Amino acid sequence: MSQIATHQTQKGMVVKQAGPLALIQDVGRFGVGHLGVTQGGAADWIAFRWANWLLGNALNSAALEIVMGGGLSFETEHEVRLALTGADLDAHLDGKPLAPNVSFKLLPGQRLVFRQPRHGLRAYLAFPGGLNAPEVLGSRACTAREQIGGLHEDGKPLKVGDRLTWKGTAPALRRIPEGQGPLMPTSGCRLPIVLGSQIASFNGRALFQAFNHPWKVDNRADRMGVRLTGPALHGSLTGIISEGIPLGAVQVPPDGQPIVLMNDRQTIGGYPRLGALTPMACATLSQCLPGTEVWLTPVSASQAQEDYRKQLTVWC
Repeated sequence: MSQIATHQTQKGMVVKQAGPLALIQDVGRFGVGHLGVTQGGAADWIAFRWANWLLGNALNSAALEIVMGGGLSFETEHEVRLALTGADLDAHLDGKPLAPNVSFKLLPGQRLVFRQPRHGLRAYLAFPGGLNAPEVLGSRACTAREQIGGLHEDGKPLKVGDRLTWKGTAPALRRIPEGQGPLMPTSGCRLPIVLGSQIASFNGRALFQAFNHPWKVDNRADRMGVRLTGPALHGSLTGIISEGIPLGAVQVPPDGQPIVLMNDRQTIGGYPRLGALTPMACATLSQCLPGTEVWLTPVSASQAQEDYRKQLTVWC
């Protein structure tokens, strides 16, 4: 019997109404960029890890990334404790409001519903031991562009009738320490950026505009990239020989409006770059609704590394 068929015979949680975008994600798919396969994985990796931490899971366990909410609803078939972190998508359990950043119990027949964003964009729902899903190239992460990963190995979001099952049975009972949980961005938030090798191709005026003017998150934003709108940035390069693209790379195409490349980005690109957002900044940007005002703030590579290490220690 196939792995998917086996999961469908287990009791779990059934999708009753599909929202705009609910994807199975883990930490991502690494070591395959030379094949043209992108990273994928949870966009807000901080909220994702907190969700798993609340249940005592391995921090890389597969969970559900829920974007916008949009009426997504589930009905559970047996008692289970889940964890919800990240954005406030106006979640309700049997009609009662459910705040994020907590674990909670569901009883058979209860219904969990996600409505519309109240604060943030992406919520993470973790399950005991992690979600069951086939592993593809070392990861269960959905990447729609490449049609790999997820419940049916096609990279597609959950649909009505899908059944989610999980690996564990006895989750931990934990609470996030005060002041340490995932924070949702507010308008005017700063996004640290490590400057890149093409920074010298931008003239002084462009650099002043880049780092001393606010940018707005455009509605042209998805898991591949987030366009920022503001002053047009121009430099001496209109294109470069295509090179590898890291997470958070800030490309500047000919129209001068930066694009921040995210988890489902292409693996190479040929536009000049200001640099790359830090991992912390990428998590923040992934929670920004269209219209949110942000500022690009240069930091050193050593500072970015120190901030990253400090964040990792909170789960030790």
